[in-house]
Amino acid sequence: MERSEIEETGEFDLEGLFIRLAYAIEQIGAKRIVLDTVEALFSGLPNEFILRAELRRLFAWMKSQGLTAIVTGEKGEKSLTRYGLEEYVADCVILLNNPVDNKIATRNLRIIKYRGSAHGSNEYPFLMNENGISVLPVTSLLLDHDVSEDYVSTGIERLDTMFGGNGFFKGSSILITGSAGTGKSSLVAKFADNICKNGDKCLIFAFEESPKQIIRNMRSIGIDLEPWINKGLLKFQATRPTLYGLETHLVSIHESVTDFKPDVVIFDPVSNLISIGNIDEVKSMLMRLIDYLKSKQITSISTYLTLIGKMETDIGVSSLMDSWIDLKTINQNGERNRTIDIVKTRGMAHSNQVREFKITNNGIELIDVYLGASGMLTGSARISQIAKEKDEKLSRDQEILRLEREFEYKREGINSQIKVLEAGWAMEKEKYESILSEKKLKEDMIKKDREVMSTIRHSNLDK
Repeated sequence: MERSEIEETGEFDLEGLFIRLAYAIEQIGAKRIVLDTVEALFSGLPNEFILRAELRRLFAWMKSQGLTAIVTGEKGEKSLTRYGLEEYVADCVILLNNPVDNKIATRNLRIIKYRGSAHGSNEYPFLMNENGISVLPVTSLLLDHDVSEDYVSTGIERLDTMFGGNGFFKGSSILITGSAGTGKSSLVAKFADNICKNGDKCLIFAFEESPKQIIRNMRSIGIDLEPWINKGLLKFQATRPTLYGLETHLVSIHESVTDFKPDVVIFDPVSNLISIGNIDEVKSMLMRLIDYLKSKQITSISTYLTLIGKMETDIGVSSLMDSWIDLKTINQNGERNRTIDIVKTRGMAHSNQVREFKITNNGIELIDVYLGASGMLTGSARISQIAKEKDEKLSRDQEILRLEREFEYKREGINSQIKVLEAGWAMEKEKYESILSEKKLKEDMIKKDREVMSTIRHSNLDK
């Protein structure tokens, strides 16, 4: 009502309002009452002292009726409310604001006071959508979440081996860093595909590409995500980071996780959040997000875009993560090849080797570590060195075979000579034995002749 439409005569009071409210309350048996806004009752009246007195009466009357009352009011210039009294007579005061930072608005809520109850004193972001109002605490959750001894496979057998044989722990947080083109999105797509193959649910927050573009691109490397969407195992939530403020994103993520109940959540890439907040704000938001997912035993995988030649993230988020995979590209011989390295993984032994990997029509393939004289070789340099070493090995094998054959020839020659000598020896032996036998025979004959002669001579003497 406009001030020009009001004619003030006598003293103003709210008796008429009390009668109307009492009748309405009795009619429906109301236990709660909402006045929106309190300024509408007094906007046309200038006497501030009467207004403040009647406002006090209004709050006291509602309390005397046993009503839970919610009263909205506009913020004053020098006080929380226009009249500066509402916050003193109310039992609970909630302050709402809608600051704009970098042209991005965020709704915040703060409990100024709440008589007889402990309450958080920080500002809390809240989100209004078709599901109602969602409020999320700003402070990080306590570090008292449960941990799991179960494992989640990466979907790449040789990468699981690098993680000790089984992959990473369920409910852990994994960071994948790398510059543009290193294969971060392809790697998380393979993770998502494997999760859904096992019958678990995966929720992907895409901050850079649309779901249809992601699905099309992943098909080119043998990963088809669309069937999992149709089966309700995979869900995309794709938005530009600049759509909301950081806190609104956080509330939105909470809502999506609560609604979909995923086993794995993927953020690709979280580095884009820097466009809507400073380093400390983004790190605080991610810390609360990771703590929340851990408390729910949900495995989280986050990609982060780094500059070429740089490994650490701009916001130092790697210290928050349980496992850290770093992807790089190596430029050699006019070509670019990809490498993968597990920088850390808490609670398990892991490979300390840098491996080359290829993105093929059939997915991701890890290649054996190959060290040359100048260090790790990748791509055509590795292939060329392997071919060279094969040639060298073939030459060595052929030389060994030649030496073995030469030895065999000599052995056979010597064996032949031995056989000739043995044959000659056999002939000599036979000749010697023949002569010896002949001589022995003659000797025996001579001996017998002598014996005969002796016998004859002995006989003559006896006669």
